[in-house]
Amino acid sequence: MTTQDPTAPDRQPAAPAPEQADPRPLPLAGLRVVDLTRVLAGPWCTQILADMGAEVIKIENPEGGDDTRSWGPPWLRDPQTGEETREAAYFLSANRNKKSLALDLRSEEGREIVRRLAAGADVFVENFKVGGLKKYGLDHESLRALNPGLIYVSITGFGQTGPMAAQPGYDYLIQGLGGLMSITGQPDDQPGGGPMRVGVAIADITTGLYAAIGILAALRQREATGLGQHIDMALLDTQVGWLANQAMNWFIGGKVPTRTGVWHPNLSPYQPFDAADGKVIIAVGNDRQFRALCDFIGLSWMADHPDYATNPARNANRPRMIPLIAEKIAQRPRAWWIENLPRQGVPCSGLNDIKQAFEEPQVQARGMKIETPHALGGTVPGVANPIRFSDARMRYDHAAPLLGQHSRQVLTEALGMSDAQIDALRDKGVIREASPAQTPGD
Repeated sequence: MTTQDPTAPDRQPAAPAPEQADPRPLPLAGLRVVDLTRVLAGPWCTQILADMGAEVIKIENPEGGDDTRSWGPPWLRDPQTGEETREAAYFLSANRNKKSLALDLRSEEGREIVRRLAAGADVFVENFKVGGLKKYGLDHESLRALNPGLIYVSITGFGQTGPMAAQPGYDYLIQGLGGLMSITGQPDDQPGGGPMRVGVAIADITTGLYAAIGILAALRQREATGLGQHIDMALLDTQVGWLANQAMNWFIGGKVPTRTGVWHPNLSPYQPFDAADGKVIIAVGNDRQFRALCDFIGLSWMADHPDYATNPARNANRPRMIPLIAEKIAQRPRAWWIENLPRQGVPCSGLNDIKQAFEEPQVQARGMKIETPHALGGTVPGVANPIRFSDARMRYDHAAPLLGQHSRQVLTEALGMSDAQIDALRDKGVIREASPAQTPGD
């Protein structure tokens, strides 16, 4: 998929994927991605590409690698000894199917290797501070001169322009700055009221998703023009961009959205209720579902009452309506409601913790927990990519790599270097290697 001459010396074909039982093709097979990202937004983006078959070469600092390698506990346990390694669960969550090249960018030899890789790549993803790679000659303009077809992606907290462009950005800051925490949590006048952080780094995750979408669109455009382009991704832009209906509520209604706790600002009843032995979520999305709920729980009169018959009326009269429904739900156990309300066409579910979520028969039926081989031996559990193709497949060839695990392989296969050349680079500290018998701390 590159526009470079495939016979050029720096462009060796990507190694074929291992044989799989699933005969369907990998949709991004043959795509080469140079990945200079760390932590979560960038690695999440490149893991998506790797799952779909792209060869992702992750460039890491030889002195510790990606920051999240040390973001533990919990740590992966060695399958042979049962002892903790220094492979953090956080790092394992976002780096499967990638090749680790441990490379010192402070050295000219290291920078030249990255330039050579970029010259033969399709995509280059980085999350350095604005202008941080220019001093290395690895900025967009420099690499475009080497490879006009390169899709170059920059992921930062605030983007390449604007008064905050030079500042570092972390998910927690973005959740606060971008308005998300103002609508997450209990209202100020409720027990425990106040803004609350979403339980995963959602700004990072969604930025990674949008970056992957942008890459695929740029690749499609390159098919027509032969040229790559620079994609400027900012966590703050992404956070503001997916405020969705809450932003439109402000634009159209003129009232600043606030925290509503467990209930939805536009739908009712759409919240958890206490059953006899636990909580259930009832999510009524239209008047038909509300009538079915009322008929089933013995409140049929509510479905025709002008105070409750329509969603706007239910929103306006929520304080009077919810206690009536709650009284009925409290009379039966959680499992009874979860089994019977959906049969009436009323959306209902449990309120699960993460363990319970993976125990759900539906989650298990969809194969959302996977096992991937790890270089230390055995397998590592993980969460499957949720995309389901009819005529293509995802791959889970190997778990997140050891630091420098693929240094020699990448330099040999992608750049055609000899063992002697690689040994010299290793001896000078330009690269680092790890074998399956080593842990990153060795």
